[in-house]
Amino acid sequence: MKPTIIRLTETGSTNSYAIEMLSKTHPDEGSVIITDQQTQGKGTDTNSWESEKGKNLTFSLILYPNLTADRQFTLNKAISLGICHFLREELHENKVTIKWPNDIYSDDKKVCGILIQNSITGNQLNYMVVGIGLNVNQTNFKSDAPNPVSMKMITGKTYNLNEILDKLLKFIFEKYANLKSASGQQIENEYHNALYRLEEWHEFIAKGEKTHAKINGTNIYGQLVLETENSQLLTCDLSEVKFII
Repeated sequence: MKPTIIRLTETGSTNSYAIEMLSKTHPDEGSVIITDQQTQGKGTDTNSWESEKGKNLTFSLILYPNLTADRQFTLNKAISLGICHFLREELHENKVTIKWPNDIYSDDKKVCGILIQNSITGNQLNYMVVGIGLNVNQTNFKSDAPNPVSMKMITGKTYNLNEILDKLLKFIFEKYANLKSASGQQIENEYHNALYRLEEWHEFIAKGEKTHAKINGTNIYGQLVLETENSQLLTCDLSEVKFII
């Protein structure tokens, strides 16, 4: 897939810009809206995304996945895996994993965030807008985000943002193609094996209580499955679990 790239000097949110475009026209699949500065970058729920001007990649992808709504988390897995595999290649020795549902971590620090917004009619996905914030060359983070890290902080290298974007998109579109060619089980297995803290005992806040548990994986609805020390299984939505790092 050869993306159409729309470059903006500044915008509030690339996801919001993409959704506004979709309300007026039908952009090509794989269209990329990228900006040097995002003034109202969004994270999960009400969180914001900090990005220093011209130092990182902040962009959104427009996709028409032709999936039923109950499979939307499978796309989340494919996108997360594409970014995870890209960073494993770029960062070499560093441990890169997916912190459920879709933050990308290097060891215990967050290097990339993903925000997916979609439109559904009946049980069919009309489109999905995938917002991606990748920390590339920024070395000073001023917000109260607890554990950000950038590629430069990890390797000491300064990266060419255009080159990084091209490489990253190739990895993402490869996983997206796998998804559309019905390689669903492969993606499920890869996502499971890439999960941050998989099968490791840690403290969580789960359903309002501090719990010593390990991650078993995710279920078909994309919920996180924890196993407690007394072998109880806890199935958690995003609002029901917090990692203690």
